[in-house]
Amino acid sequence: MSRSRLKSLIAAAIPLTGLLVGLGPAAGASVNPGPGFPAHFAAPYVETWGSTSAMANAQAATGLKYYTLAFVLSGGGCNANWNGTTSVDDAGWQSAINNLRASGGDVIVSFGGASGTEIGQACGSVSTLQAQYKKVVDTLNLTRIDLDIEGAALNDTAANDRRNQALAALQQQYAAAGKHLAIDYTLPVDPTGLGSNSLSLLNNAHSRGLDVSLVNIMTMDYGPSMDMGQAAINAANALHGQLGNIWTSKTSDQLWAMEGNTPMIGVNDSTNEVFTTANASTLESFAASHGIQELSFWSLGRDKACATNGTLSDTCSGTPQSAYQFARTFNAITGSGGGTGSPTGQITGYGGKCVDVAAASTANGAAVQLYDCNGTAAQSWTVASDTSLRALGKCMDIASGGTANGSLVQLYDCNGTGAQKWQAGTGGSLVNPQSGRCLDATGVSSANGTRLQIWDCSGGANQKWNLPS
Repeated sequence: MSRSRLKSLIAAAIPLTGLLVGLGPAAGASVNPGPGFPAHFAAPYVETWGSTSAMANAQAATGLKYYTLAFVLSGGGCNANWNGTTSVDDAGWQSAINNLRASGGDVIVSFGGASGTEIGQACGSVSTLQAQYKKVVDTLNLTRIDLDIEGAALNDTAANDRRNQALAALQQQYAAAGKHLAIDYTLPVDPTGLGSNSLSLLNNAHSRGLDVSLVNIMTMDYGPSMDMGQAAINAANALHGQLGNIWTSKTSDQLWAMEGNTPMIGVNDSTNEVFTTANASTLESFAASHGIQELSFWSLGRDKACATNGTLSDTCSGTPQSAYQFARTFNAITGSGGGTGSPTGQITGYGGKCVDVAAASTANGAAVQLYDCNGTAAQSWTVASDTSLRALGKCMDIASGGTANGSLVQLYDCNGTGAQKWQAGTGGSLVNPQSGRCLDATGVSSANGTRLQIWDCSGGANQKWNLPS
């Protein structure tokens, strides 16, 4: 994370973490296995130099069940510790993880961050680095880890290669034992996308056979003043194309599902930048509609208002909000965006034809039409929990938000507006509540290429649709 104050925070935390270390792990202490993660989830960063009750308090207030524990660093040489000061078998954090998992939640452990010595740089060989990752994964019974690589560590190409080799070997070792270890990379970004050093790291990971589950971008601290919600969306769109240039066999939906997005809530280190609660709602809606895998933020301990707005603080956001408002907003993505439980398949209609995106185009404004059913992605629609219908990472939309008879239906970026809401009506109809009109095959035709539109609901055969179930 672009967190220039992390070093002083860790220093200030030493008396507290010293108390935690003094407790020592209880005899026979262990961490129980967790349930893992859904297809889409929120997992804000938790400062492990703070209170071990942080996750339980947030869960009780919001229901949020997934968290990213920050950070594992070198404790001197090739030796992984919480923040470089506290053993990873600390009893307080073991207990906190066990309690979260008992309630159905789980944790990601993040290695790296903006300060301290990143363990990939501290360990001089692939084998010793692999052993340190394995120590942390086994001690905390993890199925997912995050590598937050930035600053000098990001430009250390030897360490990047060593890390990717170690992680790939560890994945293979676990796979042979029947266990999957998900690997996430968290990287700095601009609204125009990842820098060349981040792309080099990811290309190296791909070449080394590392299965990267997620590329999480730090949408923060750009420098100039800007709309921080739109900047995060712009960065996500840019990342989608960059990932496609590396993982060329993945579909558009699979690439969206490789993305994570992590703003710094409220006042950023660049204090002219403020990520507001409205920005959070905008980003969550975009992420859910595109099938982005994870939303996170820096940090859980800052998810409350300061006494004075505009304040840059490590313990509050500096923007108007209620307690845990960002956690509640981002938690809406959990289980959404066409993930588990969202019906996906063909929508059939007049003449037995399928609802189809013309030429499988992902461009905004692409025609939605009738066409012979062919099983392609252009005919694979997800009935999302927000009542939108999604294909190719976008939504079925009424052009220009029209409500009049004859308004054409198209594909467009999902935006949560009434033009993208559809509800099952009587007699197999599909109604747009905003207009009160039905999805209709134009001209009462079933010819290939017949455009879909909205029209007064008539009960006709050209307004009857079979949704995936």
